[in-house]
Amino acid sequence: MNVDLLRRLCETPGIPGREERVRSLIEMEVKDLFDEIRTDPMGSLICVRRPKRNPGGGKAPLRVMLACHMDEIGFYVRHVDDKGFVWLNAAGGFDTRNLFSRRVLVCAEEGDIVGVLNPGGKPVHIASAEDRKKIPEVGEFYVDLGQSVERVRKQVRVGDMVVLHEPFVEVGDTLVSKAMDNRVACWLGIESVRQVAGARKAGRGRSASKGKGHACEIHCVFTVQEEVGLRGAMTSAYTVKPDVGVGVDTTLCCDTPGVPENDRVTRQGDGVAITVMDGSVISAHGLVQQFEDLARKRRIPHQRSILMRGGTDTAALQKAGAGARAITISVGTRYIHTVTEMVHRRDLESARDLLAAYLETA
Repeated sequence: MNVDLLRRLCETPGIPGREERVRSLIEMEVKDLFDEIRTDPMGSLICVRRPKRNPGGGKAPLRVMLACHMDEIGFYVRHVDDKGFVWLNAAGGFDTRNLFSRRVLVCAEEGDIVGVLNPGGKPVHIASAEDRKKIPEVGEFYVDLGQSVERVRKQVRVGDMVVLHEPFVEVGDTLVSKAMDNRVACWLGIESVRQVAGARKAGRGRSASKGKGHACEIHCVFTVQEEVGLRGAMTSAYTVKPDVGVGVDTTLCCDTPGVPENDRVTRQGDGVAITVMDGSVISAHGLVQQFEDLARKRRIPHQRSILMRGGTDTAALQKAGAGARAITISVGTRYIHTVTEMVHRRDLESARDLLAAYLETA
């Protein structure tokens, strides 16, 4: 399993509208894997791999689009005050209870600067009981760069990107990092196509696929601005016009203390999640059955899931242009939208193997 690639993807900054670093990393990684690679006007990276065998019966090849969004939740600088504190505007959804006392990277034009993120207000030693009950809004958080206002204003501009700054770590059978949502999907897009192409490198583990080629036309699209409204997926789906759209993403895994069993969505280690529906889309029933049958046939661990609220790029794929049959394939992730997003190796591998199996047989 190519953990190093996932590490590099997760640790590379890229918020909605500023995905260029992630895009460059992916371009270098896939340059020999696809027949055509281009960037659309919004910044989504469209990678096309043409059929490597004839679908037979005089049929045109099925056009399959994998949508793997590149952006992570983060911030834009909105103001530098007269004391040198940097104030932020969120790009994506945050639970502010997870933002206290975090390290961040302010990605300025001349380089990345490490800072400390905190909300305004009194520390616990001098706060009243009422103060300690308050949960601040995102707009109350600021970044302290530990520099004079003159130095800060010389380096930092309104509109600079800010990301949470934590290392990727291996914890038991799991991998933990910020930005698993959705660099996991970027990893899956690359590794599943690599598996189908038979281009796996030594040391990456056993595969459920043997690189038999594919009769479908694969459009692996690394989309932009998903976290602020599925924007890149919508425009790229109009360009690709897929017959089948597969949104690849993380999903909730709430099999943790304090969450009722009926709200867990997925269970860690039980395999890839075949998503029946979420708050934005209902997967095509035939595709749900097809993916499930494939998983059983290949003995790939899998589970069905329903997410009551929230959505993915799949909704854009389903509705763009004349529409497409669409499905979401997910990896259950604990602690989503934090710096400790946790995925199980077995779930990652099963998602890769199921996507590869589908591309081989579609």
